[in-house]
Amino acid sequence: MEAWIAYSGRKFARPRYYANAHERDEVDIAPVLMRVNDGRGAATTIDREGFELVSHRSAVRDFRNREEVARVHMREIEVLVQAHTGADFVHVGAPGLLRFSEASGLAGSLNNSMPARFAHIDISDVTAAQFAARGAQGRSFARCAHYNVWRALSPAPQDVPLALCDARSLATADLIAADAVFDEPGNPEWSFEGLVVAHNPAHRWHAFLDLTPDEAILFKTHDSDPGRAHHVPHVAFDLPGCPADAPPRVSIEMRATAWWWR
Repeated sequence: MEAWIAYSGRKFARPRYYANAHERDEVDIAPVLMRVNDGRGAATTIDREGFELVSHRSAVRDFRNREEVARVHMREIEVLVQAHTGADFVHVGAPGLLRFSEASGLAGSLNNSMPARFAHIDISDVTAAQFAARGAQGRSFARCAHYNVWRALSPAPQDVPLALCDARSLATADLIAADAVFDEPGNPEWSFEGLVVAHNPAHRWHAFLDLTPDEAILFKTHDSDPGRAHHVPHVAFDLPGCPADAPPRVSIEMRATAWWWR
């Protein structure tokens, strides 16, 4: 299928985007109609393209209950990532982000709950190295990788699915360093360096449609091993031809860091 992928232009030398106050964003949005391939038929892998579909049944009964997610799902994700990567140690530091498509009327109702509407990579190499060293707490490691586990909580079809770009089709020149600003109400603002993505016709996009509750997308946001997929641009997009009465997408993403000790 073809779908509109929101890239970043180069109007801003240093783009800046906010978790909540998107009216303050300084990102030059440049939509491009791109082919989006069927991820299910492509047999993608986490270390080649940088993403794959995994089977995973969670014991969580209510994903909107942060206490339950913290108590149950964080450990579930650590076990899942460790099993799929062979890492020596995996850590999930927070109970995830619930996101809602705009049609739900709930987008923006929670901290950082809007769909990610422009192509980006969560962390730059600089940020990844900082997070890796901090999490290792002085211990020497041979490799560190950062992962995102994305799960649809609403029934299919999801009106605003996730598109992921094959890491092998990405060029360094496509990436623009940006400030990701976290502006949760009641807390001081803080930020780190992320990346937004400029258009390149060589990009190969994929999407896993009609996700079920027992499936999740595992994708990579950084890997220190140069012999494996490094990182994956991703973006929320409107599903072409989605029925008007489709349930608005609700999703949760969990971020995990994995280490291989020396």
